[in-house]
Amino acid sequence: MTHKNDSQSELALTESTYWREARQPLVCLVFLAPLLLIYEWGVLSMGGNQPELLRNGADYWMRSWLSQLGFTQTFLLPALIVITLLLWHIFCKHPWKISGETLVGMFAESLLFAFCLIVVGQVQDLVFQQLPQPTLMFIERESASRVVSFVGAGVYEEVMFRLLLLPLCYLIFRGMLLEVRSSAILAIISTSLIFSLAHYVGVSGDQFSVFSFTFRTVAGLFFAGLFFLRGFGITVGAHATYDIIVGVMLETTA
Repeated sequence: MTHKNDSQSELALTESTYWREARQPLVCLVFLAPLLLIYEWGVLSMGGNQPELLRNGADYWMRSWLSQLGFTQTFLLPALIVITLLLWHIFCKHPWKISGETLVGMFAESLLFAFCLIVVGQVQDLVFQQLPQPTLMFIERESASRVVSFVGAGVYEEVMFRLLLLPLCYLIFRGMLLEVRSSAILAIISTSLIFSLAHYVGVSGDQFSVFSFTFRTVAGLFFAGLFFLRGFGITVGAHATYDIIVGVMLETTA
């Protein structure tokens, strides 16, 4: 009986440790580093003389804002992401320890949550099939460039809308003397709406449809909730995995 209780205690401790470590900024940085490298390498290698044409919208906007401030270095934005996560890690005084098992677990969670969002999308599709003229969400592109674009979306859209905008909106609502719970809910809803609307902005924006706007709002709510509950790294992983599965794999087999 004692041996059984000890085993249960060790399992509970391991689960608690994983749950905590997966949210730590340094672990998130190591987890998303391959995605960041794949995206930046893909943009530069496939973009030729105009790499900006392959850049994800959120990435392009943030680089434009930096350019307006006089900062035009190619690798400044990814460097700022790395610095932000490192400073966050230092400020919170987390241990400088990374477990391979934790990284594997984060990958598994990313797949799980990506498939959960696919199910949500399929359910919405069934509902919208009852409406006239459903509109497809994705535009055909070359598979390699789509993979690069979707990886970039997973990284930079989460940086822009969840890592930066979500806490900012939360602080704004708290500054309006709203309660913590109300501020968090309003921050999630407002950033999810902005996230969805951003896909239709600019010359390269998608054509607006009720189906895609509704789903992207739901996806924004999903990713925002994931950010609060499971941290930045898993949110990036789930976003990139979902985009690749739906935008490349399922499109290819359709």
